[in-house]
Amino acid sequence: MSVREPLWRAVRARPRHLARLLGWSFAEAAPSFVSGQAVARALDDGFAAGRPVTGLGWLAVLAAAWLAAALGARQVLLAIGGIVEPFRDDLLRRVVDGTLHRAAASGLRPDSAAVARLNRQVELARDAFGAVIAVVRSFLFSVAGVALGVLTLMGAVLPLVLLPLAAGLVLFALSLPAMARAQRELILAEERTASSLAAMVDGLRDVTACGAEDRVADRVGVDVERQARVARTLAGLTAVRTVSLAVGGWLPVLLVLLATPSLVRQGATAGVILGTLTYVAQSLTPALGSLVQGAGVNGVRLVTALQRIAATSDRPPAAATRRTGGPEGVELRLQGVRFAYGPGADPVVADLDLTVVEGDHLAVVGPSGIGKSTVAALVAGVLRPDAGRVLIGGVAVGEMDRAAMCRARVLIPQEAYVFRGTLRDNLTYLADGRSRGEHAEPAELAELTEHAELTEHAELDRAVEAVGMTELARRLGGYDAEVDPGELSSGERQLIALTRAYLSPARLVLLDEATCHLDPAAEARAEEAFAARGGTLIVIAHRLTSALRAKRVLVMDGARARAGTHEEMVAASELYRDLMGRWSAPVGAHARH
Repeated sequence: MSVREPLWRAVRARPRHLARLLGWSFAEAAPSFVSGQAVARALDDGFAAGRPVTGLGWLAVLAAAWLAAALGARQVLLAIGGIVEPFRDDLLRRVVDGTLHRAAASGLRPDSAAVARLNRQVELARDAFGAVIAVVRSFLFSVAGVALGVLTLMGAVLPLVLLPLAAGLVLFALSLPAMARAQRELILAEERTASSLAAMVDGLRDVTACGAEDRVADRVGVDVERQARVARTLAGLTAVRTVSLAVGGWLPVLLVLLATPSLVRQGATAGVILGTLTYVAQSLTPALGSLVQGAGVNGVRLVTALQRIAATSDRPPAAATRRTGGPEGVELRLQGVRFAYGPGADPVVADLDLTVVEGDHLAVVGPSGIGKSTVAALVAGVLRPDAGRVLIGGVAVGEMDRAAMCRARVLIPQEAYVFRGTLRDNLTYLADGRSRGEHAEPAELAELTEHAELTEHAELDRAVEAVGMTELARRLGGYDAEVDPGELSSGERQLIALTRAYLSPARLVLLDEATCHLDPAAEARAEEAFAARGGTLIVIAHRLTSALRAKRVLVMDGARARAGTHEEMVAASELYRDLMGRWSAPVGAHARH
């Protein structure tokens, strides 16, 4: 989709609304032509000539023109709405269509967060398009009315008005491309800064534990300074916009005043001079100011929004609909993995080698801020290692497509996400889609659908019972009850997220302190449910009892890490003994190790 395509289609496809817009624009622009004429006639033919009734009559004509303009403005807004609302619907259809096709290509459910972000761009495009139509139309009709009005007053005055206007428009047009580039660069700089800040906040514990505050601050400071530099550039270009408004809107006033003696010698009256100044001050300058503001801000927003929509909502090419193969099994290998938050920062994870065979149950323990969540993020693909490789089923995480990653692993963080919707939607969001018999006959389709719904309900019951949220599901009103995240406690949100992960197809489950808001008994039940579910379970331990339930333990001690069974770690790791409250190694431990 090009930027111009939806704009031209929106205008051409609705000729009735376009004709209505143009017709009512004449009424709205009535003061642009009448104002100067009414003032000039009221002065020359009325008050200056000793006929106040005539003067008041011309002022009444001006008042009637403003009433007509008010009625026209209302109808103009309705006509613009008739153009921009279908334009918005067209963009939304493109967004949904592109999202669904990309979801079909990747084998995943549509990314609701991405759709929400694109919907925001659609709303920006709709508002900006309406504003651009309004200001461009108003400017053209106002200039036409002013030019015609000045010409009927005195043709010699017309160049004094139109030549500065043309110069101001040229100056503004020359600055517009640079202004558009600066506006786009500012948007991108703001996004980079937001991304850097988000990454810093996500790793704040690790940053603090490693004493890398200054280094990370310097790194974020680079993005902040870049954003400030672009903002200063845009401010300078905004000054050019102000100059163009002064040249096109206010220089005509100065030229008319300077030329007044010459105009009077050519027959100009006081009414002609005052009427011309009225045209400029009351119609031309406001119209030019609206154009400069509308094209300089809303025009850039419109183009930027359409570019983003075009870049992310087009259908994927046919070749992209082939699903990329996923990993064979979910054996996890970390080979020489190193990661640091920021250039020059001390590594949070250094030269980590780890193998987690399929079906293993690993607990990751260590002091707060030591890097446990960083390891989980590296395994999940949320972070990329600075060195080394993370492989799932023999495939590097960075080389796996999104569909394969979601089939391979699921990560539940400490702050569980629950969205507005039914409890069923929240629980089955990551579950496999099941065929409803697309090629079956209607009677068979109904039977298959009913069977699938019964199967899904039974699976939900088993998962809810296993994880331990039966009472919560009952209290909320069942699977079809609407869920308000704000009314749930942190522990209740964690139970919902845990059940969602339990129902997912992923064979590698990462629980990053995902049970920290549950009581010890509920935490034990949830972890035991995942251990019995099959697949591989990695628990970032909130309580050390998680280590006692695991088959193996990964102890993180600074940038070093070692793994083994609970008994092996008690014997070999002083830190693990400290964490467990045991301050001496078992007898004979040193001899065995």
